[in-house]
Amino acid sequence: MADPLRLYGLKALVTNAASGIGEAVSRTLIKHGATVLAVDTVNSGVEQHYASVKGIDGHTANLTDATRMPALIEDAVDRLGGIDILVVDFPLQADPPIADGDAALDKLLEARADLMMSICRSALPHLKKSPSGRIISIGFLRSTFAANGSDAFSKAEHNLAQITRALGAETGEFGITANYIQPGAIMTPSSRDAFRKDMGLRDFCIKQSAAQRLGEPVDVAKVALFLASDDAAFVSGTGIAVDGGRTSP
Repeated sequence: MADPLRLYGLKALVTNAASGIGEAVSRTLIKHGATVLAVDTVNSGVEQHYASVKGIDGHTANLTDATRMPALIEDAVDRLGGIDILVVDFPLQADPPIADGDAALDKLLEARADLMMSICRSALPHLKKSPSGRIISIGFLRSTFAANGSDAFSKAEHNLAQITRALGAETGEFGITANYIQPGAIMTPSSRDAFRKDMGLRDFCIKQSAAQRLGEPVDVAKVALFLASDDAAFVSGTGIAVDGGRTSP
């Protein structure tokens, strides 16, 4: 667990990586020996952000159109020379935050599922060539949901769990693992914006965490590191919540 180069020689593609969780994951992976292609949208500034960071190449792409995922994977393979680790997140954010019964949730889940399956299926031929193929999906932040959106938050996690189980079953015979991380209230730029508009939501999220605080992107990144490493070689089709513990079921 303490090996600083536990990912030495591995190549990682991280999406939605200009800031927040994606940035923390990218920086954590390179600290442990991986080479990272950090991808984000055209206006994210991702290329300039990583211009002076050794081991990370910032790149722009369309991350909201599922039909563009095959091209993104081929571009990543050309730049990296292959893919061992795929960390999947997309800039899908509801405004205002989603409440229980909000029809916007189904559209959000459908968009995420299409994007996830497209990018993962496109990456699968390349992951099969890796001795350490890993798929790690990042769930929606708690700040994506209103204070009265706890059931919607649970539904979103359940949906991600179903997709991940299907991916794990599909990829397991090739030695590839597929897992997800479900963040709680993590202080990212998008969360900060949501909390700025609704301080009551921030206070609610803190109370819902047994740790009685907001999490940081690096809290999620450390779990991503575990799932990307050989320590998690026999962990697949499941998820890990990074939320400080929940005060209610």
